[in-house]
Amino acid sequence: MIQCKDCELFSRGANGEITFSCDPFTNIKEPECLAKWQLIKINQMVASYQATLEYYRKLAPMQEKMFKVMERELDDINEAEKWKIADEDQEHPEDEDKPEDKDDWPAPPGR
Repeated sequence: MIQCKDCELFSRGANGEITFSCDPFTNIKEPECLAKWQLIKINQMVASYQATLEYYRKLAPMQEKMFKVMERELDDINEAEKWKIADEDQEHPEDEDKPEDKDDWPAPPGR
C-alpha cells in the first residue's frame, strides 16, 4: 500500500497544512485511499459541526438578552393597549350575549 506522503496527489504547505488532490471518482490510486478519503471528509464535517456549535454558544447569551428585551417590549405594548380593549368591551356589552352569525351581514349593493 502506498503511503499518502509518497503519493503525487499529496502536498504539504509551508505552514504544515496537508492538502490532497485525490478524487475518489477520477484519480484514486488504491482501494485504501478511498477509506482514507472518507475519514478525511468525516473529520472535516465534524470540525465544521463543532465550529458551528461554538458559534451558537457565543450567540446564546445575546439571544437570551434579545428575547428578554422583546418580551418586555411586547408586555409594554400590551399594557399600553389595555385601555382599548376595556373601552370596546364597555361600548358594546349587548354584543357579548349575541352569537356572531355571518348570515346577518347586509347583502352587497347591486344584488
